[in-house]
Amino acid sequence: MSIRFTRAAAVLAGTALMLAGTAACSSERDSGGSATTGGAETTAAGGEAGDTLVGIAMPTRSLERWNNDGANLEALLQEQGFETSLQYADNKVDQQITQLQNMINQGADILVIASIDGTALGPVLETAAAQGITVIAYDRLINGTENVDYYATFDNYEVGQLQGQYIIDTLGLEDGQTGPFNLEPFAGSPDDNNAKFFFSGAWDKLLPYVESGVLTVPSGKAPASNDEWTTIGIQSWESARAQSEMDNRLNSFYADKKVDVVLSPNDSLALGIAQSLDAAGYTPGEDWPILTGQDADLANVKNMIAGMQSMTVWKDTRTLGEQVAVMIGQIVAGEEVEVNDTETYDNGVKVVPSYLLPPQVVTPDTIEADLVESGFYDAAELGL
Repeated sequence: MSIRFTRAAAVLAGTALMLAGTAACSSERDSGGSATTGGAETTAAGGEAGDTLVGIAMPTRSLERWNNDGANLEALLQEQGFETSLQYADNKVDQQITQLQNMINQGADILVIASIDGTALGPVLETAAAQGITVIAYDRLINGTENVDYYATFDNYEVGQLQGQYIIDTLGLEDGQTGPFNLEPFAGSPDDNNAKFFFSGAWDKLLPYVESGVLTVPSGKAPASNDEWTTIGIQSWESARAQSEMDNRLNSFYADKKVDVVLSPNDSLALGIAQSLDAAGYTPGEDWPILTGQDADLANVKNMIAGMQSMTVWKDTRTLGEQVAVMIGQIVAGEEVEVNDTETYDNGVKVVPSYLLPPQVVTPDTIEADLVESGFYDAAELGL
């Protein structure tokens, strides 16, 4: 008996949904809802995936990492025999909501959602909950609803901590260097719950040096506390907006000085910031500011090799996909779902049981060891 049949029977009978693995056919659904089928396979958890449909909602194709995440997770699930419906929403909240509703209408048993706006999904998730659908928030917490069952992500506060500590170590601040050094901080998209964790982790490291005057912010865009991070947030994580913002700061506040450090929370923003620095006449080498990032995007790793980005925090999203696939297998088999954090991620209605994976700093000196030897990139892709 399929999960979908079991769920329908349970709703009609007024009883609880019992998740069980079943043997049937795997399916890959395109954006139009068509499917191709293959043979049933057994999940790693011991049940059978067969007739279980997993909807995967990704925010956009415009960022390299989401293309990688979606394709990787879909491939992992199809290898285990699950049916999948993978959708990208072009960073449009209404489009993502429509896609989720379509997945529910298709009979999805589990939804994996990387949300665009973590506060906008309450109504559609009520519909999912009414049909007994399990919801996993993927790398972005879904806020303001009780209808999110699990959260899988990296330790996002630690991401910021690693960026902040890299700046401290590179400038020698703990070794007594007093500067002053000119810093320009950026934060991520105000509608992305992760962005506040990234900024808080970094700002907890850097704010004491800002308050002491060792780090100065000529633009004045230095939040007085973590709670004010949205004042420097870049909507939708867009490179072009980050470039424009950096252009404005350089033109307005750096006519007679140089920027020494730019705190960028991710690689998309770092790409725009690097383009702005290049256009302003900064040259790779001693003249180039410290510039942080996150995600190890291909263009940014090439920038690191070229001396135009100092580091990136690598979240090997292959491991995130693997963990989500394990969680899905456990759900289908009726097993306890493995989590390692039940305190941190309060979405305003509940603390969502979470599985956190560790991030890793990559510098130009460690690109080959970390990214090439692990198989994340081929040396030829990077020109090595």
